[in-house]
Amino acid sequence: MSVSKFLRQWALIWAILIGIGSYFLADALVSDPTARGALLSGVEIVQPLMIFAMLFITFCNVNPRRMALRPWHWWLIAVQAGVYLALTGVAMMLGESYAKIVVEGAMICFICPVATAAAVVTRRLGGSATQIVSYTILINLVASILIPATVPLVMPEHHGDMWGSMLTILGKVLPLLLLPLMLAWVVRSVSLKVHYYISSHRDLAFRLWVVSLALAMAVTTRMFVKSTVPLWVDGWLVAVTAVCCFGQFAIGWLIGSRYRSRTTAGQALGQKNTVLAIWLGYTFYSPVTALVGGFYSIFHNVINSYQLYKRPKR
Repeated sequence: MSVSKFLRQWALIWAILIGIGSYFLADALVSDPTARGALLSGVEIVQPLMIFAMLFITFCNVNPRRMALRPWHWWLIAVQAGVYLALTGVAMMLGESYAKIVVEGAMICFICPVATAAAVVTRRLGGSATQIVSYTILINLVASILIPATVPLVMPEHHGDMWGSMLTILGKVLPLLLLPLMLAWVVRSVSLKVHYYISSHRDLAFRLWVVSLALAMAVTTRMFVKSTVPLWVDGWLVAVTAVCCFGQFAIGWLIGSRYRSRTTAGQALGQKNTVLAIWLGYTFYSPVTALVGGFYSIFHNVINSYQLYKRPKR
């Protein structure tokens, strides 16, 4: 196997390693607090722009006339919402404890919507980008309702206006999801020539996702290093995240197989918007649960890397 082919097949793993290493390199080279703050602010600005561009390229390959809901969409919604609500009940009974923090981490793993890059990876795996985009819109709407409705029950100190919380989540998720989608449809209707040129460069979207993943891992590594909870709590969060990740992929594959959509359903349930998961953790739950997003990113990208490695052999 050539070096270039090896690097391409395991690009997601390399992105994780580079992201982790880049944090320690920056921490060693940049000592000025102002400069460190500027670096972090730069990442927070650049990453959404890269995700927007990546989604725009991906959505240019989606035919809006084929964006119909499938039966497996509702089964996956039932799994995510049902498990999340059950874990909410468990968290309410635990009170303030480290065990509750671990349960909160599991809650985030299940209610977190599909990754904004899921369409990119699904297409490369031979699945349907159109079907996963439909599910992405659906699960974001469900999450924006369930999270504001349940957070006051789990975190009494977060009591607030339910509709205000819902609008906050919608304002965080939907613009990043819907604006590139609408722009892609406008380009499709205005200029087929431009639309064809953009859609023919679909590999660029995956490359942008690799860079975005590296940036996310650098931010996650920083959060892990700065964590103040006991190390064993971090260990339990890692274990719970691994179980949730592999479990959701397995359930998605099982449900999808019944509807001839194994790959697409697996990605829809297993691949998460980990940047959003990090934000949900420190915004609505115990701040340390933001680490779940970083751990989940590692696990689901390891699975995707293996799938991409096996894909050319089928």
